[in-house]
Amino acid sequence: MDRRNFIKKSFQAGMVTSGALSFGGFSDLFASTNSLPNQSFDLTAIRGGEPDAMFDAAIKSLGGMKTFVKKGQKVVVKPNIGWDVSPERGGNTNPILVKRIIQHCFEAGAKDVYVFDNTCDNWKRCYSNSGIEQAVKDAGGKLVSGASEGYYQKVDVRNGKRLTSTTVHELILDSDVFINVPVLKHHSSASITSAMKNLMGIVWDRGYWHRNDLHQCIADFATFRKPDLNIVDAYYVMKKNGPRGVSKDDLITLKSQLISKDIVAIDAAAVKLFGSEPESIKHIKIAHDMKVGNMNLDKLSINRIVI
Repeated sequence: MDRRNFIKKSFQAGMVTSGALSFGGFSDLFASTNSLPNQSFDLTAIRGGEPDAMFDAAIKSLGGMKTFVKKGQKVVVKPNIGWDVSPERGGNTNPILVKRIIQHCFEAGAKDVYVFDNTCDNWKRCYSNSGIEQAVKDAGGKLVSGASEGYYQKVDVRNGKRLTSTTVHELILDSDVFINVPVLKHHSSASITSAMKNLMGIVWDRGYWHRNDLHQCIADFATFRKPDLNIVDAYYVMKKNGPRGVSKDDLITLKSQLISKDIVAIDAAAVKLFGSEPESIKHIKIAHDMKVGNMNLDKLSINRIVI
């Protein structure tokens, strides 16, 4: 058996599934592992480890956090903290990953690292029960509420077609570095939640997006301020009943992670993890056509790491 088939078969054997859940496209993303030393990468896809260990390896492959964070800078880390559920339910970003990202930021010289989300459930309960509140405190970061309209300032989305203005949390507007850390999961309206969809948590009036062509608004807002770094948590992935989920039976355990500066590319890769093709998700195709980023993975340099 050649190395490629061995890796593919070993990975498929190690997948944890529930009921009829399957991720046929995931092995495709990891079908090649022929990255070259010192190669410059557009995206890193990693699997097989715990969230912190995977991030250590992934960020190293992109030159380390010092590539993105400089000494004395103000950093905002934006996970998904939208739901009042425990970490193993997969509704929010894994707190172990959030903690490790903050630690890397400080090691790179960040002055302050702030974390927030405009939650769907009660924000205090979301922050606490997600495990992210404790993770941020343990790492020395600062947790900030996103629950008051007073924190948001009006901005123009000059390249938007349906979303031409909105209100954005002041932390995003005042930060030197913006790190976007979604969890990958099913979404009843947008098909999936990943990097672009996660940006809805930095605006106040999300209802407008739902009423005015959600997919176009997601793509429009991605033109406003692209995150400096996107990290997709695909450790526990909610394959159905998203975005909240019903139980752990909705999940598949992939023990995977994606990292890229290109928000469209990382969403395209996330869709492959989800077992679909990027062009099947409207906001990804729209954002690609608007030249926000590149959804054509075969045109990108991808570092595939197996722990």
